[in-house]
Amino acid sequence: MQRGKRTLESGSQWIRRPAVPFAKDGSVRVEQNAVRLRPATVKPYGIPHGTSLRFDLRSTATLRCAGFAIVASAALHLRATKTRGALDAACMPTYHRETLNMRLTSLDLAVIVAYLAGITLFGMAFRRGQSTVRDYFLGGRTAPWWALAFSIVATETSTLTIVGTPALAFAGNLTFLQFVFGYLVGRVLIVLLFLPHYFRGEFYTAYQLMERRFGAKVKAVAASTFLVTRVLAEGVRVAAIALVVTAALGTGQRTSILLIMSLVLIYTFEGGMKAVIWTDVVQFILYFSGSLAAFFLLLHRIPGGWESIVQAAAPSHKFRILDFSFSLTNPDKLYTFWSGVIGGALFTMGSHGTDQTIVQRLLAAKSERESKLALLASGVVILLQFALFLVLGIMLYAWHGAPAVFAGRSYDSVFPDFIVTAMPAGARGLMIAAILAVAMSNASGSLNSLAASSVIDFQHIRGLRDLEENPERLLRRSRWMTVVWGIALVVLGTVRWGPMLEAGLTIAAITLGSLLGLFLLTFLFPRATAPGVLAGMFVGLAVILYVHFRTPLLWTWYVPLSSAITFLAGVFVSLAIQPPTTASETR
Repeated sequence: MQRGKRTLESGSQWIRRPAVPFAKDGSVRVEQNAVRLRPATVKPYGIPHGTSLRFDLRSTATLRCAGFAIVASAALHLRATKTRGALDAACMPTYHRETLNMRLTSLDLAVIVAYLAGITLFGMAFRRGQSTVRDYFLGGRTAPWWALAFSIVATETSTLTIVGTPALAFAGNLTFLQFVFGYLVGRVLIVLLFLPHYFRGEFYTAYQLMERRFGAKVKAVAASTFLVTRVLAEGVRVAAIALVVTAALGTGQRTSILLIMSLVLIYTFEGGMKAVIWTDVVQFILYFSGSLAAFFLLLHRIPGGWESIVQAAAPSHKFRILDFSFSLTNPDKLYTFWSGVIGGALFTMGSHGTDQTIVQRLLAAKSERESKLALLASGVVILLQFALFLVLGIMLYAWHGAPAVFAGRSYDSVFPDFIVTAMPAGARGLMIAAILAVAMSNASGSLNSLAASSVIDFQHIRGLRDLEENPERLLRRSRWMTVVWGIALVVLGTVRWGPMLEAGLTIAAITLGSLLGLFLLTFLFPRATAPGVLAGMFVGLAVILYVHFRTPLLWTWYVPLSSAITFLAGVFVSLAIQPPTTASETR
């Protein structure tokens, strides 16, 4: 090869510029993560395989890593021995707004704007036929089970899921699927333990069950726990989507939040739960189709196709799924079979069995049977979805030339990098629109469920009869409560939350355990009393707060620990204060 200035192109289109420190003797030390010699299955552009290379640069050498230049004025010796592969760059991209703006074309922007306008108008069309809160909060119970299944999946999928899940496999392997196995187990337990109770009456919220069993005070505590948890967790998601909108449209954070939340608020205010469900269906189809498009594009772009991907991933055991080791505190053992099946199952029982956001969709089914079908079908879809996102991470690992990965470093940018640099115009805009779709789905569902709990669980503390006295006034009040919560989410979206994925998961894990313990006491312990379950909730919450701030326990064990403590404390207090003769009255 010709001596002199060289250009090295990796499979990535742009990567982060590494530091190039100079040694005391004037030579250059190239950071290991910048340029590394190793066999690579994927052929980097411009470097033939099986070739012995030697660069002997005594003057200025320019090594251009997909758009960035490393200029070194010294002696730089690089030698690649004869191997299957050649030079590959492991420097990972940083997700900058300026870079994204430069790569979005007018066609991409047109696709994004068309989606935002179209989904808003589509949701607004469901205002027709609404006359009661049953229509507004349950969609009149007319949605088919398959639509509810897609809506459930879209609701539990966030922007952080699409961006963060491929990064898990890029930096690790497929062991996160063990947590998804727990999702399936949790759904089966909800079908067996929870749903039969939810359909023994006309319920609008999950917490009306608490009033029937323990009175209005317990219902208010349970609903308050949900409201605080949901508004904080959704505030993190709104802050996350602001980053995407800011990058795509070049707007500031506050403007981005106002833009997206205004559109979501319009169709949720007008269309209610029916609009939420059917826009969820459209948004699920959009982001899942976009992810499939990325899968096939990567398969086409990587030389050698799937065989090359397997060869690149095999040395790092990327396709490993099961890990039967056990640890409560080792961060490297966050996702094991035991934490996945046990922690994932109880986490799902809390998030899908006690959180109004999901329970409201289950209550919107035509019957108990269709509600069960929707929940179980959503489990199959969520397994396929997470498998797809994780495999995308492995494919991106091969696309980048099987780079070295480092513990503690975030690789969340790998999928956005591929979207904005490798996907063709139009498809790139569609994928950005898909990410926006996920965020809008989360926000619309949360707004409707927050409004439902506020109106039903607090303003009408005496129960369902009051809901029928003045349906038009109550419907109007429900819509304006949606606006109130929309304003709250806008405010919380401007807060700096730190690492957003950790913030969202931690908020949910801390409170879901005590809420799940309350429901388990309701369903499994006939002698439970109102003072007992309230004491159990407060003890469980206090313990898990101490654990979070003072111990190294992994968050995957928060819900099992908190729910167990809540249940046991509730049992103990109930038995301690309840006369034996009144046991039959609590049934």
